[in-house]
Amino acid sequence: LILVGGFVQLLAGFLAFRKYDHLGGAAFLTFSALWSSYGATRIIAAAYPSLENTTLPSGNASHLLPASMDPLSASQSAVASSFNVVLLCTTLAMELLAVCFLLFTLDKLPLPLEIVMLIIFSIICFYGATASLANSMFGKDLMMMGPPLFTAESSKKDTEEPPPCLCPKSHRTSGLRTIAELLNTGAVCGVPTDTVYALAASCKHPQAIEKVYRIKDRPQEKPICIFISNLDQLRAAAPPISPLLWEFMENVYPGGIGCIIKKGEWLKKLGVGAGYSRVGTQDSIMIRVPDLTVLVHLIDMTGPLAITSANPSGEVDSTHHDMVISRLGHKLEGVLCDGESDEVVASTVVNCTKIDESGITIVREGCIPAGKVMQIFESIKNR
Repeated sequence: LILVGGFVQLLAGFLAFRKYDHLGGAAFLTFSALWSSYGATRIIAAAYPSLENTTLPSGNASHLLPASMDPLSASQSAVASSFNVVLLCTTLAMELLAVCFLLFTLDKLPLPLEIVMLIIFSIICFYGATASLANSMFGKDLMMMGPPLFTAESSKKDTEEPPPCLCPKSHRTSGLRTIAELLNTGAVCGVPTDTVYALAASCKHPQAIEKVYRIKDRPQEKPICIFISNLDQLRAAAPPISPLLWEFMENVYPGGIGCIIKKGEWLKKLGVGAGYSRVGTQDSIMIRVPDLTVLVHLIDMTGPLAITSANPSGEVDSTHHDMVISRLGHKLEGVLCDGESDEVVASTVVNCTKIDESGITIVREGCIPAGKVMQIFESIKNR
């Protein structure tokens, strides 16, 4: 019906131009564009119900008009969420003005009456636009728009599904405790790091580390590294590390560089425990100290964590907790939500097992450029 009305006004505009009534013709064409677009918008909304709660433009010409001049856009705005008295008056004035233009084109209406209608319509539009702007800017009803005549309510209920696992917030102490308790009982959780999101399992539970491999479809020959909260933990375990390696680690920890060092019984003193055989390789282990406060606190509550990136094996890294939840949430017991990650790629891995004989080698270049890592090592070696 709206589209038919738009076509009739288009035809009236054409007739007005034929009679050299340029004002009436322009008005009819404007109304035709507005209401035709309004009708098209309603058809789209009916054809795609998923757009029901989306703010749709009311027409191609709607951006030229104040919010109060367009009942659709005004009723969909945050301020005017219901059809009020001002919008009703605007709609009625528009219809009366269209009738006046038509009668004037047919020489059935005197010009003064048409001018009066234009003035009334302009006053309503000016007040409505000013009130909508003021109310939306200050977030309160500074200028009255009249009581709501009816309120447009969505017929759909909220169908948002609950997350497939526990998803506490990282900035809450209770959230951190929740994830720590899960990890301490042998669960696998998604956690933020200073690079990308990771899957974490307690080194005290080898079955949890095995579960990490199954969750990711990770090949068994690919080792899993461990995270500790600070370098003092490593010193307390007294590993057989040379002064050169100690100084190198002091310069790269905490941060996005992981060091592969020789494995030994000292790992059990570090708190690795029963997961000793499931982390690293038979001869070496990669250790990293993350530069993220929330993760360091978590490790202090759980002990060393077995860590690998939170993505199916071979796919891109997860840079937001939503990615972890959508991709692996149904396989996890929890995800510690911390928003966007600081990096889009994983850490840089450095082999330090032969640092005293032949120096270091870059196994994987990540967020820290290989050139910068070598520069740090050379400066330490020269000292």
